[in-house]
Amino acid sequence: PDAVVRAALTPENAPEEPPAGLAVPQAPDPGLLLLGRVGTVDPADLDDYRAHGGYTALRRAFALGPAGVIREVTDSGLLGRGGAAFPTGRKWQATASQPDHPHYLVCNADESEPGTFKDRVLMEGDPYALVEAMTISAYATGARHGYLYLRGEYPRALVRMEHAIAQARARGLLGDDILGQGFSFDIEIRRGAGAYICGEETALFNSIEGFRGEPRSKPPFPVEKGLFGRPTVANNVETLVNVLPVLTLGAQAYAAIGTGASTGPKLFCVSGSVDRPGIYELPFGATLGELLTLAGVRDGLRAVLLGGAAGGFVRPDELDIPLTFEGTREAGTTLGSGVVMAFDDTVPLPRLLLRIAEFFRDESCGQCVPCRVGTVRQEEALHRIAERTGADAAADITLLREVGRAMRDASICGLGQTAWNAVESAIDRLGAYE
Repeated sequence: PDAVVRAALTPENAPEEPPAGLAVPQAPDPGLLLLGRVGTVDPADLDDYRAHGGYTALRRAFALGPAGVIREVTDSGLLGRGGAAFPTGRKWQATASQPDHPHYLVCNADESEPGTFKDRVLMEGDPYALVEAMTISAYATGARHGYLYLRGEYPRALVRMEHAIAQARARGLLGDDILGQGFSFDIEIRRGAGAYICGEETALFNSIEGFRGEPRSKPPFPVEKGLFGRPTVANNVETLVNVLPVLTLGAQAYAAIGTGASTGPKLFCVSGSVDRPGIYELPFGATLGELLTLAGVRDGLRAVLLGGAAGGFVRPDELDIPLTFEGTREAGTTLGSGVVMAFDDTVPLPRLLLRIAEFFRDESCGQCVPCRVGTVRQEEALHRIAERTGADAAADITLLREVGRAMRDASICGLGQTAWNAVESAIDRLGAYE
């Protein structure tokens, strides 16, 4: 911890960051579809990337044509990995079919959900994969310009992505007439400035356009009027990188991985009281218990937070929950962005909930009343009952439920709609204040 404090106070004297590969406990495992190159391939070397299967997916995309690529992605059943789980093929098709031009592609790499670090590991350990995947997405949706909206606190990911984009451009894999196919596309990096709200796609568009990072009212949806009022496809880093195995394996083989409703591999960010924290790749359908066994969960497990601050808690007797979108929904929780945070009995739950409430109060953009006022009221109530239980806490818990319901029903975007999830699950599933 002392080293961490010193690094924060004097970053120029901080020790060198460990390589991205150390965040992948399963490595080196050539069977990994998304993480197979992290830690084994030099992230700065385009030739090394190509020697390990790089740019075969783009060549297949050019052979299929834009409509063929969209058909493959649709048939693969790929759902968005940022948390909303929207079918990727449908989003691409809706954007591609818009008559209004130009079309834009936005990669959301503003990974600000507490406990999430999968996109960072992909960008630092396998940056060319994201460049290739963005190129394929742009080809399929008719975009000539792409924006990579990168979290401001990821300086190494920035350096790696800048280098990868420059190398790809120098080798004719970005820019005019890519691989002699008559298709032109380029990527511009925009850095976030530490606003969680800018992970919401329309707030992200506002940020790129130079306005305050505030969500827009929908409809119109981004596929019709997104960035600069034009048709826009916005995908998360992990979603885009999944397009590579969809094209190299084929839609049928990809869809055979995982379950019927949640296809393909999924990345999970495991942290907290485990022996081997890091990013794990498992096919959809593995259980929470299997994942925690892989990571070496410690004794005295009290709760597991799924989906980050916007997610929910589950009890240690619920570890047979299947890690799929439908399995977590049936269990009354959420998969979110793939956060799995284990807490043992040394962690005081009321303090933890207060920390989550402070986070949402800080990060609310203040545009709509339910969230602007609700996040403050939620934090105040949790402060009042930090040391209380039972009857002493009952009135404030009733208030929390009312405020939480108002935020969920009336907030303009996902921040307010999910700000009460973790607190609600801690009260109802964990009995935090009994």
